[in-house]
Amino acid sequence: MKSGIHPPYAPVVFRDRAAGFAFLTRSTMTGERSVEWEDGNVYPVVDVEISSASHPFYTGTTRVLDTAGRVERFERRYGGRR
Repeated sequence: MKSGIHPPYAPVVFRDRAAGFAFLTRSTMTGERSVEWEDGNVYPVVDVEISSASHPFYTGTTRVLDTAGRVERFERRYGGRR
């Protein structure tokens, strides 16, 4: 890699405030605030709106749409009109 053209790649804490979940990873993002992590070191923190702890796909709280029921309801409402 060419030196001097890439942003610094350093440890950062990403925090999902809605779920109360945080994880430490490496990123080029930086935050203005910092937080003391479990290992005793201080890292910049980036607040995110959604993460694997709060996303319905990962938490298993996704709603399964009943497409058959929706089609039947549509047919009941509008099926007789032509």
